[in-house]
Amino acid sequence: MSWEENVRRVVPYVPGEQPKQKGIIKLNTNENPYPPAPGVERRLKEIDYSALRLYPDTDAGVLAEELAAYYNLKPSQIFVGVGSDDVISMAFLTFFHSDKPVLFPDITYSFYDVWADLYRIPYKLCPLDGDFRIKTEDYRQENGGIIFPNPNAPTGVLESVDMVEEILKANPEVVVIVDEAYIDFGGESCLPLLSRYENLLVVQTFSKSRSMAGMRIGFAMGNEKLIRYLNDVKFSFNSYTMNLPAQLLGAEAVRDKDYFVKTCGKIMETREWVKGELRKLGFHFPDSQANFLFAAHKTMSGKEIFAALRERGIYVRHWDKPRIKDYLRITIGTREEMDKLLEALTEIVTK
Repeated sequence: MSWEENVRRVVPYVPGEQPKQKGIIKLNTNENPYPPAPGVERRLKEIDYSALRLYPDTDAGVLAEELAAYYNLKPSQIFVGVGSDDVISMAFLTFFHSDKPVLFPDITYSFYDVWADLYRIPYKLCPLDGDFRIKTEDYRQENGGIIFPNPNAPTGVLESVDMVEEILKANPEVVVIVDEAYIDFGGESCLPLLSRYENLLVVQTFSKSRSMAGMRIGFAMGNEKLIRYLNDVKFSFNSYTMNLPAQLLGAEAVRDKDYFVKTCGKIMETREWVKGELRKLGFHFPDSQANFLFAAHKTMSGKEIFAALRERGIYVRHWDKPRIKDYLRITIGTREEMDKLLEALTEIVTK
């Protein structure tokens, strides 16, 4: 018998490439092209260096309080983690403890099946329709929990709050997790449903709309009982998950609402402009309400365009998977970056 027979083996999540060379136009991981709020930089310079010798607050109280005030909740309704990946991973471990399968879309965030495999959670994929939309009837079958992003990734399709509520009404006996990583780019959050559905958990992140992917800050919002269960698992796993600078700088980012609204608005404005320009070049795509577009060309394959862009120092995301192999996920960058992308695409598709 080999020691390897006792190893837990999973197929890992593959993140977007992080190029090391300079001069790359990086539109492959949905990072915000603008810096964090100015107050974040000021607060960074004020952090007491000597305080780093101490363990951080296990509850991330300063950050939880700011988030609670911003979203009109109690701090006890906030769970903070090291990026939304950490938060959702903890939620899988906490709430999806059943012999029945967890349900999520077949085209969605590709970490979901990785967590399910890691924690030995049964799951079932629910195919999106031809327009990449969720079919609510698929979520009326017996299940051990439900999770989906809204807007969805990588499609950018936004579902209505009414659709989310329809799924909640049909599934009162399981936890329903709505992953709102991209909700700030034009979508309506389902947060108002928290007061009516105790089995709803809403997850958001600082990585996209708050320009802080490098700090790894994510959070969940739900009723106090759900959050207590999450904390029980967290404190059984690692009590000190979020470092002190992340807590302080995250709180500062939440305080600057004007900057947050301004940068989200710039990205949405650029996105709508790019939609029009891509259509002129023969691309089609769902009507994204995220900070990216999921686009395919009428005559060229996604793999071919992906390679041609890469040769020109422009990175986008491509998956060689059924149903989406001809699509590229293109992050919305600055106006200047998108100008260069469009110039390159014009050369590629009109050659």
